[in-house]
Amino acid sequence: MFKRIVYPKWFGPTAGLFIILLILPLFVPRFYVYILALIYVTSLLAMSLNMVVGHGGVFQLHHGVFYGVGAYTVALMLTKTSLPMWVGFVAGPIVAAITGLVIGWLCVRLTRLYFGMLQISLGSLIWAIVFRWYGFTGGDDGIHGIRMPTFLSSLNSSYYFILIFLVISLIMMYLILKSPFGNTFQAIRDNPQRCEAVGINVRRYQLLGITIATFFGGVAGVLFVVLERSVFADLLFWTLSLEVFIMILLGGWFTFAGPILGAAITVALRTFVGKYTEYWTLILGIILILLIFFLPEGVMGYFQEIFKPKTKEVARGGQTVDAAGRSSR
Repeated sequence: MFKRIVYPKWFGPTAGLFIILLILPLFVPRFYVYILALIYVTSLLAMSLNMVVGHGGVFQLHHGVFYGVGAYTVALMLTKTSLPMWVGFVAGPIVAAITGLVIGWLCVRLTRLYFGMLQISLGSLIWAIVFRWYGFTGGDDGIHGIRMPTFLSSLNSSYYFILIFLVISLIMMYLILKSPFGNTFQAIRDNPQRCEAVGINVRRYQLLGITIATFFGGVAGVLFVVLERSVFADLLFWTLSLEVFIMILLGGWFTFAGPILGAAITVALRTFVGKYTEYWTLILGIILILLIFFLPEGVMGYFQEIFKPKTKEVARGGQTVDAAGRSSR
């Protein structure tokens, strides 16, 4: 069973990539170490959204609010209480998951676009509270100068901390998606009516999927605080959710690793193209339009289709059928 879940042919390249990422801070400038760490945090946020959008078919249009809830939870616990650091790090994802459970319970009764519209409304309400509550959240000023423990005092140590938790989270998400729950969740995406007909509680599975995804979104929020030492209300604004949604479309929302590529492209455009023009989003929009027309499955989905093994199966009448469904004598 282990071999069916972890493909041996991908283990070597993945381990090699992980080793390269481990030694990169020893050879690249601090600025690029920071950019890589930011890509890791953004990738985890995009991956968590893709769990429900790409693999579950749920219109999660305001996922960024759970990212902000996780970040604000750990920030408030570190600045306004004397609790140990690890309590805040654990509380961030849990509070984000509880928020996702409550909002999901209210929204899951609706379908597709109406689900997304109600979630945007409820998420915007949370953003408005954070944005206006100066005495507690700092309002639009946010919370700055958050002190981290000694072992996270340097950029390199924060980089390794973020990388390790990214890898752990990706492994957990992969195992969840390959589990019976994940298979059922994807079946609901493909045909919810048929799943209901065979006795599957579609709403319960969707609510559980939303809760799991928002938990990992909260983990990304905690890692953001580790990297930036600050939080601000824009983390909960709907424009960030739209940007993350574009990431999964760009990388490939029916693939597992596609959102990582989409996050890397988006962060790179914002960082390097944004230095020369404030209209970097226009370039991103042009790229997205071209992808919709020529690569609707996303960049990673395109390459995944190219390298998909062309297996053949013997069918009746002496015909052979390949992986794409083409038959021949």
